[in-house]
Amino acid sequence: MTLQPIYGLILAGGASKRMQRDKAALKIQGKTQLVRAFELLSRYLQRVFVSVRADQTSDPTRAHLPLIVDSVEGAGPITGIRSALAAHPEVAWLVLACDLPFVSDAAIEELLRRRDPSALATAYKSAHDGLPEPLCAIWEPAAAPPLAEYQAAGGHCPRKFLIRHGAPLIDPPDPRALDNVNTPEEYSQAVAALETLAPMQLKIQYYALMREQAGRSEETLETAAATPADLYSELAARYGFTLSREQLKVAVNSEFSDWSRKLAANDAVVFIPPVAGG
Repeated sequence: MTLQPIYGLILAGGASKRMQRDKAALKIQGKTQLVRAFELLSRYLQRVFVSVRADQTSDPTRAHLPLIVDSVEGAGPITGIRSALAAHPEVAWLVLACDLPFVSDAAIEELLRRRDPSALATAYKSAHDGLPEPLCAIWEPAAAPPLAEYQAAGGHCPRKFLIRHGAPLIDPPDPRALDNVNTPEEYSQAVAALETLAPMQLKIQYYALMREQAGRSEETLETAAATPADLYSELAARYGFTLSREQLKVAVNSEFSDWSRKLAANDAVVFIPPVAGG
């Protein structure tokens, strides 16, 4: 099977009725939700687009980014997904809602790693109800015809579509990763929660190939990474590390650690590559 390339699609065409403000324009840690999502996917994918309605193309929050305008009839996320599949039918799409303030590098990295190109889509499993999360998922080109048939028959819910077609589901690395914000109260709570993840200083050591790729053996850096998994994703994007997490061990404060361990200020983190010849 030829593995199709993946483009990114940020869904930002909603009406934000419950928020009563444009969710894409809300600020999280100094950046709009749309820009944060766009920058996140741009660290992993060659091309990223923003899904919009036709009346949003001149909106200043969106107009400076590459856009895919809804080209099929209907409303809601399924219209944006189908429009992207129609615009570039030769690629798969990593679809991401713009209103996920807790989504991280680790979540995107894990989704890409666990992609099943033989399925119509690969999605995360909701940490709340175990159902598919279609708005942080990879949709394959083969999904286009059945999505069109589903919508023509009156279907409009991409989650129900994934359930019907038995899409493979994976567990999110962080239970909060896919929590979205739909109301002013949820937005305020998310801002407050993210303030507790303010940047902190960590001491990092590199060995062997990682030392060569980073161009240094150690450094102290400021980061908001919550776990070693998030930290490694951030550093891999910065230095172009070629080793996957599965090839490494991680130690925190001189003790081997789980990748999901909560990091604290001034922790000493060491990523340990495989030993040559071992």
